[in-house]
Amino acid sequence: MSKVLALAASALLAGALAAQTTDGKLRIIAIGAHPDDCDSRVGGTAAKWAALGHLVKFVSVTSGDAGHQSEGGGALALRRRAEAREAGKRLGIAEYETLDNHDGELVPSLDVRHQIIRRIRQWRADLVLSPRPNDYHPDHRYTGVLVQDAAYMVVVPNVCPDTPALRRNPVFMYFQDGFQRPNPFRPDVAVSIDDVIEKKFAALDAHTSQMYEWLPWVAGNLDKVPKDPEARREWLRKSRLGRTLADPMREALRKWYGAQADAVRFAEAFEVCEYGSRPSEQDLRGLFPFFPAK
Repeated sequence: MSKVLALAASALLAGALAAQTTDGKLRIIAIGAHPDDCDSRVGGTAAKWAALGHLVKFVSVTSGDAGHQSEGGGALALRRRAEAREAGKRLGIAEYETLDNHDGELVPSLDVRHQIIRRIRQWRADLVLSPRPNDYHPDHRYTGVLVQDAAYMVVVPNVCPDTPALRRNPVFMYFQDGFQRPNPFRPDVAVSIDDVIEKKFAALDAHTSQMYEWLPWVAGNLDKVPKDPEARREWLRKSRLGRTLADPMREALRKWYGAQADAVRFAEAFEVCEYGSRPSEQDLRGLFPFFPAK
């Protein structure tokens, strides 16, 4: 299918959802706690949306200024902001914004809630993605809480009246995670990213401070990271390629891809949040215009 036909088909499918705009382009905003979070959870799907001409924005709620073993503060925040911008370019998304809240100190305050409300409104989002509010990291948990708290308020004109309220509540969905309590992640939608997996790896590779320094240091294997850039990228690829798709993910893929699902190697999954618009299957097919026709 040509790019023009794909855009037309996605616009038709999205009709039932009454998009915020009338140009046929979906507007997706993904909100993570740190400058590499969205890339890890939705980087592949974002690249697919962008390739079809849809508009994707990533937001990091914190600056990432604490995420390193030997650097920190404003210098690290600047470095991570630059890494995020480069990652966004490699994915082809429209915008990657890093906010100035301190890493490791995020709380679900009214001020930060208003930051989130304004970003969702300014983007005129059809779909909002975020972590669930149960996670090992307090910044991840509170990002989930903040987005939940913003979910209804984005349509209330007297809240943040300086930024026009949306006339329709977006669909809100969660990134995939492996946490089991109080309830496990439910893959309502699963997207094959086999065709864009190299773009996702390229975006992760842009986060040098995290993929090759901080995260290996935390894991105790910093000495295993190659110095040569190409060997380093191959090390990253191999460290991520070993993960197999869990059974619930495979079942979700079969729902959306039918017989093609069993050949999928890499996928990203998302769970519908109850606090936004309640999408039908047709709505979800419009928001994720990648699946074969039924």
